Amino acid sequence: MRLVAVLLVAGLVSPPLFSVPPDATPPADWLVHPDGFKASVREDKSRKELTLGNGLATRVIRLAPNAATVSLDNPITGESLLRAVGPESRVTIDGVEYAVGGLSGQPVKNYLKAEWLDALRDSPDAYHFNGWKEGPIEARFPWKKRTEWLSRDLPWPPPGRHVVLEFVPPTKRPGPPAGPVLFEDHFRGPLNEAWKVHASPAHARSSFSNEGKPGEILAVPDTAVYAERGWPKGGVAVDVTVDTGDDTSSNSWGPGLALVCPDRVVCFAARPASGQFEICDPDRGEHIAGKFDRAKPVTLRARIDGGRVTFEASQDDGKTVTVVGDARLAREPTAIRVGKVGKSGRGVDYPNATGEPVRSHVRSVVIRGPEPVQKAAPRTDLPAVEIHYEIYDGLPLFSKWLVVRNGTQKPVRVNAFVSEELRLTEVESNVEAAPDRERPNLWVETDYAFGAMDAPHAVNKSVFLTTDPDYPTQVHYDRQTPCLLRCRPLAGPDQDVAPGGSLESFRTFELLLDSTERERRGLAQRRMYRTLAPWTAENPLMFHVRRADEQTIRAAIEQASEVGFEMLILSFGSGFHFESTDPLYRRKFQALAAAAREKKLALGGYSLLASRGAADPKDNTQGPPAMYGAMPCLGSKWGHAYLQQLKGFISEADLGVLEHDGSYPGDRCNSHAHPFHRGLEDSQWVQWRAITDLYKWCRAEGVYLNIPDWYFLAGGNKCGMGYCETNWSLPRAEQELIERQNIFDGTWTKTGSMGWMFVPLTEYQGGGPAATIEPLAKHLDHYEARLANLLGAGVQACYRGPRLYDTDETKALVKKWVAFYKTHREVLDGDLIHLRRANGRDWDGWLHVNPQGKEKGLAFFYNPLSEPIEREIRVPLQYTGLVDKARVSIDGATPTSVALDRTATATLKVRIPARGRTWVVFTTE
Repeated sequence: MRLVAVLLVAGLVSPPLFSVPPDATPPADWLVHPDGFKASVREDKSRKELTLGNGLATRVIRLAPNAATVSLDNPITGESLLRAVGPESRVTIDGVEYAVGGLSGQPVKNYLKAEWLDALRDSPDAYHFNGWKEGPIEARFPWKKRTEWLSRDLPWPPPGRHVVLEFVPPTKRPGPPAGPVLFEDHFRGPLNEAWKVHASPAHARSSFSNEGKPGEILAVPDTAVYAERGWPKGGVAVDVTVDTGDDTSSNSWGPGLALVCPDRVVCFAARPASGQFEICDPDRGEHIAGKFDRAKPVTLRARIDGGRVTFEASQDDGKTVTVVGDARLAREPTAIRVGKVGKSGRGVDYPNATGEPVRSHVRSVVIRGPEPVQKAAPRTDLPAVEIHYEIYDGLPLFSKWLVVRNGTQKPVRVNAFVSEELRLTEVESNVEAAPDRERPNLWVETDYAFGAMDAPHAVNKSVFLTTDPDYPTQVHYDRQTPCLLRCRPLAGPDQDVAPGGSLESFRTFELLLDSTERERRGLAQRRMYRTLAPWTAENPLMFHVRRADEQTIRAAIEQASEVGFEMLILSFGSGFHFESTDPLYRRKFQALAAAAREKKLALGGYSLLASRGAADPKDNTQGPPAMYGAMPCLGSKWGHAYLQQLKGFISEADLGVLEHDGSYPGDRCNSHAHPFHRGLEDSQWVQWRAITDLYKWCRAEGVYLNIPDWYFLAGGNKCGMGYCETNWSLPRAEQELIERQNIFDGTWTKTGSMGWMFVPLTEYQGGGPAATIEPLAKHLDHYEARLANLLGAGVQACYRGPRLYDTDETKALVKKWVAFYKTHREVLDGDLIHLRRANGRDWDGWLHVNPQGKEKGLAFFYNPLSEPIEREIRVPLQYTGLVDKARVSIDGATPTSVALDRTATATLKVRIPARGRTWVVFTTE
């Protein structure tokens, strides 16, 4: 996923609170020794800042005059990811968008200097910071741990600190300036003699009073014709109403105003050709924003306050006012120019401007003095907003979400929200469009993720890296650098919040990365999942049973128990009916589940959701095409009943696993007849809530979840590792190699326990006898290769067939590898380091690391060739925690001592049998 960028900024916003002095001993590697990095929250009242940090990541939030993030740093590498300040979040209430927190007035958006902070301002239109509190992290939802499937106990909730920033609604939006009128001119008679006219020499008829009509401008496009007069003392606001007329080609030379100060000229103009506004000031140069209708006059307003000038625009007599931008204005203007004031307000023509003269108008100018000072109170018709942050012990990770609390006397509708907004540094310098972009040093993910079996595609419904229109000094010629991160739903939520009620956004997780190296980045991401979704470490051995009759199930229970398997799943096509409400049927499976538990097995089954369609097509999603052709709407009567039937069956029969195929992929529904959603805008949010409520309930009940979709952060245990089902119809030897490729490729960002593989014991998708393992006893070498591939990787597969063994010899083989896995389970469930991908021409393999365990590492080397090979292999042990020396045991032999080089790499001479494998355990001296 191309999300964010990193730039090393020379001047940090503030000294990193947790940074290490240059001459100090480098800190321990947090991926090996995480215990020393504890989360902390600290307020510096003198600096008006709140710092969340743990030695690996630091987020600094300025608290006055409003709350805004002013620093997001990696103290270990010194990288600063934030270049500019903005709102902390946004909410749209009853159709009106409000910023939550935020500061403005930063003169240059490439970086944020410390000396600029005290001059930053808040907006009366934004939600205003009102206080903060902190405490320990609380569980997002309950987790009933299945310790029999865990190789180590993982904490829940994860340790760290939780901070809540409270915001009150904005004050009443200021109306038009109401101070005393110091000067006004509606250009209805002869031109006021106070105006001094500048007319371009580009054409003899250039005029500010065309045909004797003051304010009507005749000029060649892109030339300057304007009137200038002195600025009245005490003036703080001006309204200039202009009409672009028949000028359709000018841009920077459109009609507008310029404030002339002793040290600078700032201008605000309409751009006729593009229908946008332009602000020019010496600090930032040219800033283009907003839109206007060329067919209507537009009022351009400048308000001067606190050393800044804010520019606003309106086309409906002030009923709707758009804040276009602002500029620094430290000294009072001495003069004002109105008309075609030229680029930057300097009154100079565009070089070699040609063409026939065109008309535009200045219709009026009104300058006012200051208004009476009144203390503004927060609005009482809007809900309050909380922004929540978490920082975790032991890894560079933050989370963030917002809560809307309705304390008003009426319902409010939350149409939309942006829960995170960061103006991030670019990762590289692209003047033109780039076909590919450098990967950033920040990974952003949310629990609003679906419709894919990998994170980058699943989170593209909620994580958006867009262009920043308020960044005129970027390198990209067309200002199209993706450097503005926004986390928001693709649509909605469009939810009504009753008085006294609340709405919570999804959660955003931000992982700061300290390397561009693929393995280390992947290790960081895997550590994130173990922290945020520790249930993904549950890794039971699974048998997919093809028939759901009682005799077959009881036989499968006996076989699975005999060889040490831990779970039975009634597979697709087995005849198991998860939606049955028949009491007798449910009681039958209650008895079977009890029999399985006596043998230390969980029993459950498969249910299809996406692609099947509801019983009544009207209960399917309507309007936009469904991802898989048909999708029952979870906001319909059928969809609601379906979810209740699953919960009812699981509860009544005490089932231990739900394999939920298809799940909810994000389809939207335009029906207005479904009882649990209103229409298109709220349909995705309602369905996501419905499906994740089911998964969270399963997590609280200890029900294992196999879901071919990215629902890990909502309670899912496993999704597919990533494989092509038709490959299981290839000859058996090819399946062995492709299986190892799938595991190698699928574990860069997933842990081994997060992805399932597939072993069809009977023919699957064709291929005939050459592709089939059954009869098992006749293909023991292949069966063992599959077991060694999978269990040697700490990866579980869905072994699908009528039986796990057919002879005592087959049974012994399965028991051997199950025992191997359980003996070394802790290290095999650890992180996988990628050594060499299978290619069929030489050895391939991987290394498991477990720095906190007795067995620090376990490597597997595979030989696909038909003859034995001997190789000298360098094994990187950096992430095992071993230094200088290691004890090495090859294939269970007596350990010997091996020296490690200064990169903690061991060099081993290994003999690997033909079509076989060799495994190596690494321990401390």
